[in-house]
Amino acid sequence: MPTAIPSPTTSITSIDAQRVEDALSLIAPKWTTWSAQTLAQQEHYMRVSDVAAQLPFVSLQTVGNRLSQMHTDGLVTRPNDHHGAPYKLSTLGESLTPVHRALSDWSQANLGLGNVAGAERVEDAARRLHLRHSTTVIKVLGAGGPMRFLHICDAAALENNATLLRLKRLQKDGLVTRTGPRHGDPYVLTNAGQALGPVYAAIEHWSTPSTAERTTLKPTPTARAQNNASPGSDGTQTAAALRRSPAASNSLFSHAPQPQPRVPTALTAQSAPFRSR
Repeated sequence: MPTAIPSPTTSITSIDAQRVEDALSLIAPKWTTWSAQTLAQQEHYMRVSDVAAQLPFVSLQTVGNRLSQMHTDGLVTRPNDHHGAPYKLSTLGESLTPVHRALSDWSQANLGLGNVAGAERVEDAARRLHLRHSTTVIKVLGAGGPMRFLHICDAAALENNATLLRLKRLQKDGLVTRTGPRHGDPYVLTNAGQALGPVYAAIEHWSTPSTAERTTLKPTPTARAQNNASPGSDGTQTAAALRRSPAASNSLFSHAPQPQPRVPTALTAQSAPFRSR
């Protein structure tokens, strides 16, 4: 487990973009934060049905799939591999707290989400950062912005199409903007993008090997596929449902969620192990 907290003044340009991206591929999948923080509140092994009971807006199957992937990724552990064996956070999963806090603090300071649950705030922040090459593009702009499109391609060592897709998504998520309306005007980080230093520092610090359990942090093939997913349609509906939920608050899931009215079946049926909005 990390023994030191990274400096809040850490520069974006000093981070290892690949390490951050690999770590985000484990942190960002939909319902990972909700599941991790539910387990953290109980501090003992929980069966899938017990976790799902604390998250009534998520289907039982979705919770089971998420916990299974988190087990593969090393974020949770089980006493055995028997069917139905319960889960609890691993050492790696327990050490996510500073990362969740950094994501939540950054979101509250820079994004106008309104009154949403703490875990949803963290997941929204991670969703804005997780896509492949996003960290590289942000790092390049942090070092040399404002920059024209072709200069970003060269500095990031990316093809034109990949760079364009990332810039469009980063603009949509409020992390990058253009300095003018004309074609060819340079790109620059927004205030939210410039404030990502502490977030990246916390993520990189979390991913740095520091215990026998944490030998190397590599995304699974499933996580890689999710990392390249295109925006889906269920995120906005899910976020709206969570905002309507009595559990929605600005606290970082500081207590176990209380039972809530179930989200309509049509919405829970859309729940998948990952959200990309």
